Amino acid sequence: MGLPEKIKQIEEEMKKTQINKKTEHHIGLLKAKLARLHEELEASTSKGGGPAFEIRKGGDATVVLIGLADIQILDLPGIISGASSGRGRGRRVLSVARNADLVLLVLDVFQPGQVQLLKNELHAMGIRIDQKPPDVVINRGSKGGLALTTSVKLTKLTPATVKGIVEAYGISNGGILVREDVTDEQLIDVLTGNRRYVSSLVVLNKVDLVNEQYLTAAKKQIGSDFVPISAEKGLNMDVLADRIWETLNFIRIYLKRPDGDADFEKPLILPAGSTLRDVCKKISPRFVEGAKYAFVSGSSVKFTGQRVSLDHIPADKDVVTIMR
Repeated sequence: MGLPEKIKQIEEEMKKTQINKKTEHHIGLLKAKLARLHEELEASTSKGGGPAFEIRKGGDATVVLIGLADIQILDLPGIISGASSGRGRGRRVLSVARNADLVLLVLDVFQPGQVQLLKNELHAMGIRIDQKPPDVVINRGSKGGLALTTSVKLTKLTPATVKGIVEAYGISNGGILVREDVTDEQLIDVLTGNRRYVSSLVVLNKVDLVNEQYLTAAKKQIGSDFVPISAEKGLNMDVLADRIWETLNFIRIYLKRPDGDADFEKPLILPAGSTLRDVCKKISPRFVEGAKYAFVSGSSVKFTGQRVSLDHIPADKDVVTIMR
């Protein structure tokens, strides 16, 4: 029996099995087996899949636009239902999103309900939209079986199911530390180890063709906030740019030489929470070696020109002088 047949067999068994307390352990193990089979199938089919859409990452962030084939606006070819399985070269398109910092889910104003299709295709490619990696640590051991430690009450999995899923991935000895009330799918994501966690924005295009009442109804279909735009008319493109910046959660750092003025034209862009040591690394990997401390002016310090260590966390629009 080949991989596709094995996958179909398990999927059919899952469809026939009612989900309840008595079957959740069995369902969890089936999901783990199914995930492993999909990995094997992907590995075998990717060898001869043709060239991918290779995009060299540049700048401070990569934002990709994902939309259906008939409403594609920029960057990536549109996708169709079943793209994650290879239809319409979909796997190659979706693979680009794995390296993105932000995914824009672009919808036609007359098809707002298609947002779930896009999310499903991304999910099938191992891309987790607007999620954080599960707080689970699994360490392999050489003997003693599996030891499970939890810091929260598990309401979605039993200890036996957790161990069973881990064993399905060939780990029979070691420690499992669970610090979050995870689902079977989240645990499988940890074991797979190749999931990507990416932020997203929903963008509704062609809003110049409808009224406010229609947009209110569309929001209910989408199930979340969205950015209304008209790419053709240039409507709300500035709003979209602001939302992209907010979602990326970046800060701007203005560098100032000890004997010069601050450069307000070309700020250094870093993720919020970065330290001044990270600022040095962004300037140059070698620059950090000779850096000793810094003078900072801005909202992250108590007074202008305050001396701080390289472990200091700057705020947006701080002016920084690195001393070497």
